[in-house]
Amino acid sequence: MSHSVLASNDLFTLLKERHSVRHYDPDFVISEEEIKEMLELAVKAPSSSNSQSWRFIVVTDKELKKQLKPVSNNQQQVEDASAVVVVLSDLKFYDKLDDIFTSAVEAGFMSQEIKENYVPNAVKLYASLSPERLMEVVSFDGGLVAMQLMLIAKSKGYDTVPMAGYDKEKLKELLNIPENLHPLILLPIGKAAQPGRNTTRLPLEDILTWNRFE
Repeated sequence: MSHSVLASNDLFTLLKERHSVRHYDPDFVISEEEIKEMLELAVKAPSSSNSQSWRFIVVTDKELKKQLKPVSNNQQQVEDASAVVVVLSDLKFYDKLDDIFTSAVEAGFMSQEIKENYVPNAVKLYASLSPERLMEVVSFDGGLVAMQLMLIAKSKGYDTVPMAGYDKEKLKELLNIPENLHPLILLPIGKAAQPGRNTTRLPLEDILTWNRFE
């Protein structure tokens, strides 16, 4: 590896040691190649109908990160992190279902007959959803890919912090985001300058019900 940060491939270690980090080394650089490698793994996350509704903007330009800071409630991590991954959702993701399932047929994972029966019905279903339900679908998928990316980053010795505290309209304007793309999460990635603080969790018995509520 080209960097001198502690990495781990043990899942249980990653789950225990991943914390949200808000202080980053502003001089540390993660290469575009390594960011692409992390995203290639992250997009193996599951998604509704394998629709892969997520899209990404990776902000590495220093001046642009500086401009991103006031859009993000002046949170310093967006300027100091090596990169800020903007996780977006394509609200017309179903337009790519034919391409996705054609590639599955070409890979031998699905028959042409199944594809021809499935895709039109899926497109019809998603296109008919209310805006609220559609947003639920893409937000769920976006959360899955973001969590996967955070764990992959941690496995390489990097840290992250998922952020919802930003102005969506100003972000769209700053990054020239098309109308069909909806911003979900800002995800700074970099080398921690200070460790994330430890946190506690609710006792399992407070949040777990077996079978049904009585």
